[in-house]
Order: sequence, then structure tokens, then C-alpha cells
Amino acid sequence: MPTMIVLFNLRDGVDEAAYEEWARSVDVPAVGRLRSIDSFRVLRSSGVLGSDAAAPYRYVEIVEVNDMGVLGEDVASEEMGRVAAAFQSFADGPTFMICDELA
Repeated sequence: MPTMIVLFNLRDGVDEAAYEEWARSVDVPAVGRLRSIDSFRVLRSSGVLGSDAAAPYRYVEIVEVNDMGVLGEDVASEEMGRVAAAFQSFADGPTFMICDELA
């Protein structure tokens, strides 16, 4: 099963509390309802291990995908179009990585 990892920071001027409320109330429920998704989590980074430095990305999404073909169909829906547009208004240049488990 592929896993999609999304790394991003918020755009300048975006309120973290507003994004996080949207993520909890809109994004997580909408993505969680997709038939192609087994699990969807949004994480906020709190730092870099062994350092006082900030993490390079403030937010990480972990998406367990059960069928990449169905995911393409799912994200083409009207609802997901609205969710994706809202996400793009919050996120500054998100990186979407498709990963395969090694062990």
C-alpha cells in the first residue's frame, strides 16, 4: 500500500489556528471519507531532535492510500476540488511524496 507524505509550511499571513481548525473540521473528515484512503493524519512539527532549530516544515500529512487509481477518481470530485483549493490557499508550496514501505 503506498503512503503519501505531504510536507508544507503555511503561506505568509495565514493564521495557524485558522488552518488547524480547518484541517480538523474540513480536511481530515473529507479525506477520511474517500474510498481510496485507509488513514489520514495531519501533524504539526515541534522541532528537530537534538537541536533548538525549527523543523524545515511545520506540517506533515501522512496519507495511507489503498488504491492510487481510485485516488485519482476520488480527488476529481467537486467536494475534493473545494478542499484542494482551500488547502492551496493555506499551504506554501507543499511537497507531495509517494512512498513505498521497505520493511
